[in-house]
Amino acid sequence: MYLSVKTRKLTVYAALTGGMLTFCIYAGAGYVGVILLTAFFVLGSAATSFKFQEKKEMSIHEENQGRRSAGQVFANAGLAGIIGLVSLIFPENRSLCLLMIAAVFSSATSDTLSSELGNLYGKKYYNILTFKRDAKGLNGVVSIEGTLIGIAGSVIIAALYVLFIGWEREFYWIILAGTIGNFSDSILGASLERRSLLKNNSVNFISTAASVAVILILYF
Repeated sequence: MYLSVKTRKLTVYAALTGGMLTFCIYAGAGYVGVILLTAFFVLGSAATSFKFQEKKEMSIHEENQGRRSAGQVFANAGLAGIIGLVSLIFPENRSLCLLMIAAVFSSATSDTLSSELGNLYGKKYYNILTFKRDAKGLNGVVSIEGTLIGIAGSVIIAALYVLFIGWEREFYWIILAGTIGNFSDSILGASLERRSLLKNNSVNFISTAASVAVILILYF
């Protein structure tokens, strides 16, 4: 928490929120859950900081010099913290809860990397609803390069999961869940967020919920 504020990755309130969520995740999912959270935080922070000045010149940078707010932290990791508490109350579902937590961070990582790096390395940008060319940086606009980078982020989270849990078909589930979560974010961005019916934090939270829904459907 101290280092995240000192390195200007999070605001003070964001760091406190992150610390609370980390405690909930550890209580319910153990060190593996915290490792997944850490991987998302490191990858997301690195992607946000990468070529920040260049993003700023193109007006596609994060506000507040890239420092994440408490709302942004909860939007990306809040559901994982809630699932951690569920796991603590119902320990018989611990393995499923850890899988859902992995899906949350798969989605959050995929979304962050595809947005931050896709806007730098994408060649052509399309509205995800109409598939027509659109301006990069707008809500709901995607590129092939950004999508592939997002999938790579999901693969990293899935690989960390199986590294500690063991090789299972859940590796593919986590990648699929993260990718669908990322697409959900873009679809909501192109529709409800552009119409100001939802804000970005709400869109991010709902997209992580979509990834959890994918896991539940596959699991049951």
